[in-house]
Amino acid sequence: MSASKILVVDDQPINVQLLKRKLEKEGIEILTAYNGQEALDSVARVKPDLILLDVMMPDMDGIEVCQRLQADEASRHIPVIFVTARTSKEGKIEGLGVGAVDYITKPIDLDETLARVQTQLRFVQVNREMVDLQRRLVEARRAATIGAVTQGVAHNLNNLLGVVLGYLDLIKSRHDKPEMVLKNAQSVENAVQRIVSIIKQLSSLVVKSRPPVVRCKLDEILASSVGRYQAENQITRTITIDNPLGEYPVDTNVELFEDIVGKVLINAWESYGDAPVEDRGIWLHTAVTQNSEGKLLQLTIEDAGLGIKEDIRDRMLEPFISSKHTVGVGMGLTIARHALRNLGGEVTLQDRPGGGATAIITHPVERKTKKALSG
Repeated sequence: MSASKILVVDDQPINVQLLKRKLEKEGIEILTAYNGQEALDSVARVKPDLILLDVMMPDMDGIEVCQRLQADEASRHIPVIFVTARTSKEGKIEGLGVGAVDYITKPIDLDETLARVQTQLRFVQVNREMVDLQRRLVEARRAATIGAVTQGVAHNLNNLLGVVLGYLDLIKSRHDKPEMVLKNAQSVENAVQRIVSIIKQLSSLVVKSRPPVVRCKLDEILASSVGRYQAENQITRTITIDNPLGEYPVDTNVELFEDIVGKVLINAWESYGDAPVEDRGIWLHTAVTQNSEGKLLQLTIEDAGLGIKEDIRDRMLEPFISSKHTVGVGMGLTIARHALRNLGGEVTLQDRPGGGATAIITHPVERKTKKALSG
């Protein structure tokens, strides 16, 4: 592991030399600066692990230097320890208020300074390890997802191609029976459409940029989402919609919003298995919640179907995980989650009290990165 780098900033050379000598004995690499501007220039050139910064300096004092470091994304993560002759509570609060992590008072006690420096360097190392661990976890999740998608695609496409070949064989063997040829040709077409659907869904998974949004009225976009779901799946059973928000304005991408709601609704519909159409109730509720980034629209979609199977409970949103036994399904909820995340939202699944399942869709009410268009 490379030596830690510390920038020592003080307009008094004797103070710089004392600290430099003490810290270098501990194997720490020392950079030096004798005024505020030199300090900023040094940080821009070589990002130190820690900065020991004198507060009282001419032209640009340590408070201003710290403020400038905090204002720059490239340097705000570097911890700063103030070195000062101030001992008042107000002086310390001012320094901590602009981003310093600790205080050392003059006259400097070198052993105490070393102990404080080593503590902060340990924090820096722990933080780096945490960042590295998070990066590795992201890479591991990405690799696992790619593996799951690849395996799922291969399995589903092989099954579907087997279906196609099987029906083609039937067509060949029964070529003299037009009604059987027509029936088997329709089955071939259905299998091919499922192959096309898988390819389209995979294409949507690689889209990472946030799509354009417009301002919509909630009641209208819910109606269009349900209408599209019913038309695409040839379902006439109505959805019970409880929307106390009425025409509440939401910034969204209409195409994606409708597709997301439709995928969650069809998942709820199919959760009933072979139950009669009249028994397949689906309930949609709306509410507004709040998190640290602002208001969120919350759609709760409930069904009283077979519920979430125990053996796939923790993997329901992974690619090609499905409670259904039909060939070529299992991407719907994965696609819905991916699309929602591109819009800044999320979808989660949980058991419904009394039986069935509950899907919770959260979606930002406003897009803050750009001014929403009127819709």
